Amino acid sequence: MVFTWSLTCLSGAQSQRVLAWNSVQQHYFAPSLPPYPFKPCCSSSSRNHNHTFSLIQDSAVIGCLRANSAEQAMEAARAAVNGGIEVLEIVRSTPGVFEVLQALVKEYPTQAFGVGTVLNAEDAKTAMKAGAKFLMSPATVKDIMDDVQDADVLYMPGVMTPTEIFSAYNSGAKIVKIYPVSALGGTRYISAIMKPFPHIPMVASQGITIDSVGDYIAQGAISVVLSDAIFDKEAMGQNNFNAIHQLAKSAALQGKNAVERDSFHLYHLYQTTAALAPPTIYL
Repeated sequence: MVFTWSLTCLSGAQSQRVLAWNSVQQHYFAPSLPPYPFKPCCSSSSRNHNHTFSLIQDSAVIGCLRANSAEQAMEAARAAVNGGIEVLEIVRSTPGVFEVLQALVKEYPTQAFGVGTVLNAEDAKTAMKAGAKFLMSPATVKDIMDDVQDADVLYMPGVMTPTEIFSAYNSGAKIVKIYPVSALGGTRYISAIMKPFPHIPMVASQGITIDSVGDYIAQGAISVVLSDAIFDKEAMGQNNFNAIHQLAKSAALQGKNAVERDSFHLYHLYQTTAALAPPTIYL
């Protein structure tokens, strides 16, 4: 017996948001509701993929760390993670980036650490050997995309145009990074680009502030990348890791609150759909 549900009673925007966030129902929807008919966008045979994707989606924040030394990177990373950041990207230009990554993976085994601004397959392979759970690039690097297809790592290529988004997704990207989002129009661009691609998980990156996290999530992004918003340039310059810790706490809280608000909204959308559109039953 198969149940199917119609979304015709929802508006176009609501339908797209339900489709884009269908995996949330596994955690928030009441057991008494009928089965939700859409396959989660993050489905994967890899447990590591699922765990990393879940952390990205459930926290809604990816910290992005650039440091002047390996020692500074370690202290700043600890301050951020202890402040609640569960997903942390370390930019490739950071001195000793792979050693820092390896140390953090051992120190915080339940968090997701990755390397950003990866531009070639060699660096991608080194990052994976060091324990990276994800990789990010400012553009789509085909060699990296090909190498990670059978690896336990998520690759988030940077994309900007509709063609780039669709091409990266069709090439195997499970998440794409909309970059540089603030130059493209910020939340307005995310809202517009989600309309033709509600099934493609998108992370917003570049120029995002802590107080705008909720707006990006509300428009359909599954997460945002926060760089200077957490790793403030002045604080980093002064090695003021307490300030970074406090900014990380604020960012993590904003992310959690945004996910809870969005999940609560979609829960009620689904309840409305279930009540107004009885299932079609195929025997």
